[in-house]
Amino acid sequence: MKQIRYILFLISACSLFFYSGPSAAGTATDETGRPVTIPDDPRRVVSFAPSITEIIFALGREDRLKGVSRFSDFPPEATRLPSVGSYIRLDLEKIVALRPDLCFATKDGNPKDVVTRLSALDIPVYVVDPKNLEGVMTTIHRIGGVLNAGPKADAIIQQMHTRINRVKSMVAKASSRPGVFFQIEISPIVAVGESTLINEMIEIAGGINLAKGPTPYPRFSREQVLTLAPDVLIITSMARGGRFEAVKREWSRWSSIPAVRNHRILMVDSNLFDRPSPRLVDALEILARLIHPGLFEGEK
Repeated sequence: MKQIRYILFLISACSLFFYSGPSAAGTATDETGRPVTIPDDPRRVVSFAPSITEIIFALGREDRLKGVSRFSDFPPEATRLPSVGSYIRLDLEKIVALRPDLCFATKDGNPKDVVTRLSALDIPVYVVDPKNLEGVMTTIHRIGGVLNAGPKADAIIQQMHTRINRVKSMVAKASSRPGVFFQIEISPIVAVGESTLINEMIEIAGGINLAKGPTPYPRFSREQVLTLAPDVLIITSMARGGRFEAVKREWSRWSSIPAVRNHRILMVDSNLFDRPSPRLVDALEILARLIHPGLFEGEK
C-alpha cells in the first residue's frame, strides 16, 4: 500500500513540475492584425471594456472572467468581479495581480501603451475593433472561437441576423423616413456622424440621421439644430432623471421643431446604444419603434 501511495505521489509531483499553464499555446491574429500567442483554452480572462464583458457573459464563459473594467454592469453579476480600472484608465498593477492568461481589449478607447506593456510582460492581449453591426458579430465570433464557445457564438449571431432582418422588413413598409437628431451629450450639444454604430442603426430603423457627416461626433449649436428641424429628437440617458427633464423642457420651448410639436423628444439607455455587444439588437428594435411607432402597434 505504501509503495502504491509513493508511486501516486511521484506521478502527482511530476504533473506539477511539468505543468506550464492551462493549455498549450497557439497564435491567433486579432482584429487589428496583431499576432497574439494565446492558450488553447484560456481560464483566467480579463476584460477591458463593458461590451467585451457582455459578450463573454452571453457566450456562457463568465466563469473564466477574473477581472473587468469599471462600469461593466450588465449582467448584474459582472459588478461582483474585481475592477481593473476604467475603460480609458486601466490599472496595470491590478491587471497583473489577477494573473491573467488572456486579456481582451478594444482598439476604440483602451490605451495602447497598456496593451504594449502587458505584451512585454508575456501577458497576451487580444484586441477587437468592431465598427458596425456586422463587425460586432465578427467580434462575437472571434471571442467565441478564442474561448472555445463557437457554437454559442454562432447561435447568438444567427439570432441577431434574424432580428435585424425583421426590423428591415417592418421598416420597408413605412411611407416616409423621419429626420432624426440623436443627441449624446448635453453641453455642448454632440450628435453622431456617419462612421458610428448609432448612425447605422438610425438608417436600418428607417430614419434619416440629420447629423450625418464625416465627423464621428459633431458638435452643434442650438440654432443649427433648430434649422435641421428634426422630426424625432432622441437623447441618451447619460442625461438621467431630472437632467433629462430639464433638457426636454429647454427643447420644448422651440415649437418650430416638429419633434416638439408632435411630442417626439425621447430618451434611450446609453448603455444599450453605446456598447458594441449582442444587446445592440435590442437598441435597434427600440429605435425602430421610436421612429416608426405605427408599424409596431400592438407589440410589446
